[in-house]
Amino acid sequence: MKNKPDTYWQEKLSAEAYLVCRQQATEPPFSGTLLHNHKTGIYSCVCCDSPLFSSANKYDSGCGWPSFDAPIDDNCITYLEDNSHGMQRIEIRCKHCDSHLGHVFTDGPKTTGERYCVNSVSLIFADK
Repeated sequence: MKNKPDTYWQEKLSAEAYLVCRQQATEPPFSGTLLHNHKTGIYSCVCCDSPLFSSANKYDSGCGWPSFDAPIDDNCITYLEDNSHGMQRIEIRCKHCDSHLGHVFTDGPKTTGERYCVNSVSLIFADK
């Protein structure tokens, strides 16, 4: 899935999802449809449907994007150094399709100390 051409993703995704997932854009804070989702289920990649996060790991960080303290599996996320916009951050991507998800920070809850800050538009949610 990583080698699909841009035309494939432009046809498959909404314009906003394409910009975020394939062009590393960011949705505006507090605008995502999954920010206040409190249902039990699994959050998967909008591009390839790979499971990424569980509702059991979701929490309200107040940052404006869905936040998780850990991924569903240690092998579902790729971590990349991101020095864009004058900041030093760690970008997170779906390991299966290379979709940009957001960033991970070390200011998370005591459970893991990590805050996976994820764009709603990069996820799809399925109830359990």
